[in-house]
Amino acid sequence: MPSARPSAAHRPRPTHWPVLLACLLVGIPCFLWQLGDTGLVDETPPRFAEAARTMAESGDWLTPWVNGLPRYDKPPLVYWLMAVGYSLPGQESWNPLGTWAARLPSGLASIGVMLGLADTLLRWPQPSPGVPPAPPASRPAALTAITAALAFCLSPLVLLWSRIAVSDALFSGCLAVSLLLFWQAWADPQRCWWPGWLVLGLAVLAKGPVAMALAGLTLLGFGWRQQALRPLWRRLRPLAGLALTLAVAGPWYAAMIAVEGRPFLSSFFGYHNLQRFTSVVNEHLQPWWYFLPVLVVASLPFTPLLVLGLGRGLMAPRPSSLPPTSSLRSFAACWLLAVLVFFTLAATKLPSYWLPATPAAGLLIALAAQDGAALPGDSQAQGRLDRWFQGALGLTVAASGVLAAALWASPVWIPLINDPEMPDLPGELLASGYVLRAAICFSLATAIGAWFWWKARASGQRRRRPPGGWLLGLQLPLVAFQLVAVLPMWQLGDGVRGRPVRRLAAEATQLVLSGERLAMVGILKPSLAYYSRQVVLYEGTSADGVANLSDRLRSERRRHQEPSSATTSPTLLVVIDAATAAMPHWRNLNGAPLRTSGIYSLWRVDRGRLEQQAGALVKAGKARISWRDPRPERF
Repeated sequence: MPSARPSAAHRPRPTHWPVLLACLLVGIPCFLWQLGDTGLVDETPPRFAEAARTMAESGDWLTPWVNGLPRYDKPPLVYWLMAVGYSLPGQESWNPLGTWAARLPSGLASIGVMLGLADTLLRWPQPSPGVPPAPPASRPAALTAITAALAFCLSPLVLLWSRIAVSDALFSGCLAVSLLLFWQAWADPQRCWWPGWLVLGLAVLAKGPVAMALAGLTLLGFGWRQQALRPLWRRLRPLAGLALTLAVAGPWYAAMIAVEGRPFLSSFFGYHNLQRFTSVVNEHLQPWWYFLPVLVVASLPFTPLLVLGLGRGLMAPRPSSLPPTSSLRSFAACWLLAVLVFFTLAATKLPSYWLPATPAAGLLIALAAQDGAALPGDSQAQGRLDRWFQGALGLTVAASGVLAAALWASPVWIPLINDPEMPDLPGELLASGYVLRAAICFSLATAIGAWFWWKARASGQRRRRPPGGWLLGLQLPLVAFQLVAVLPMWQLGDGVRGRPVRRLAAEATQLVLSGERLAMVGILKPSLAYYSRQVVLYEGTSADGVANLSDRLRSERRRHQEPSSATTSPTLLVVIDAATAAMPHWRNLNGAPLRTSGIYSLWRVDRGRLEQQAGALVKAGKARISWRDPRPERF
């Protein structure tokens, strides 16, 4: 086995640490600051948080449980990491909303990706066309490293999914580190081949077999592109590597099959993996080209640089003219295309599926910017490349300017926002001034970019290009945008959308009588179950919901919930939104209002009245009992 020590040229140098520290100084506030100041975002994050908290409190770290039912949607790695946080003492003081413990794994994973991107580019600086690679300790190498980390960090998708309590950011982080380790093992024969496979096992524990599919497609495309499939196979040892991956991830899957059996197999592998890929689930039907606009939005305002970087990565010279250490650009292009092709072929499409491509996009953006600062422009070919870069820089500045103009025009379009869950949001946004802060940040980025573009165009020298730090100059105002505008707007939105549900959860906990059950009808919020610590029966707005609710109270069994009758439990607590409460079949329940918060009310409903109303609706053919119908997803 080769030595685990990296070659002397690629060991960390004292000059590397300031760059990595700078990445930390940006990543920590972007992903961790005020992490626990807002509640869990409905609808999916509370399910992850409840499963993790239940693990920590029950000691059952095998099967995730949510709202009294086993949850087979995702593997356990994110639950385990969240549960570690929920196991710490003093939750009421440092984690009162439950969000620090639930969101921390995602935030740390994204910071880890930033460090991984920067470290890789610091150790293996990539050459620009016609220019030798910068020395590892040089200023150009440091600028490319930090701008790649920031290009990843500033992706709107990364900023969003790194602050909500789901598994996507953790999965993306594990997959990114795994792929970077694979490339490093290819670039430096003195590095071990196995660490990438070990981390890939963690990615399989974070999301499932899709991790192996994306890694395999990336390596296959890269090996073909480099005309080095056999050498890559020999270098990475995929058979032994996959055995290591399965040794990491396999025990949990085997234990779940042994304990849960067919329900786990049918739900996790059948529905959440195979069926999601081959057919549309949860009405997530999108056209085949869906991820092309997602690619554009996910890297704004730097998308023109991403397109330029992707083109250069696909047209990079063959390995006969470049050593393996200079192949990171091509590897990043294959990585991004693997995600694009795989999820384009999938029938079910969601924006979060693009998240595994964002680290590759960060690399391509930074390398395209590096090329613009390095092009000598002393030949016709280099002149064409220079013109492509000038166009990408101009479009990047224009995109930033368009976003700034849209934000300055917010008094025109914000009043048009019409969300029944947040009727007061437009007024509060306009009064807060947060959107104008965002406009200032984007205007500053536009001004800096325009100055660099003008300087490059106005120069009388043949080498018409901006200085090496131009991309960093555009990125820093957008870091400020995240801290002074996005986070305050997040808190404002949570106050309008999430706080009313939390208040009624607290009220329900105080007002619930012995044996009384809790239900939510209309707008369904899993955070009610999380914050009330009760099993909640969820039903929609239709008349079927009345019939289902009555029948479920009499016959449904869940963990911590037994069937009851109107005699043993004569009343029911119901959380209902204003629009649903106005419907005749719900209004006729004559619920006694106890509390109101936002658009929601807490009712106490007489079980006898509920059963009478349900029976009348069923008898008249206006409703049917449908909750017993097979459903792959229940909560």
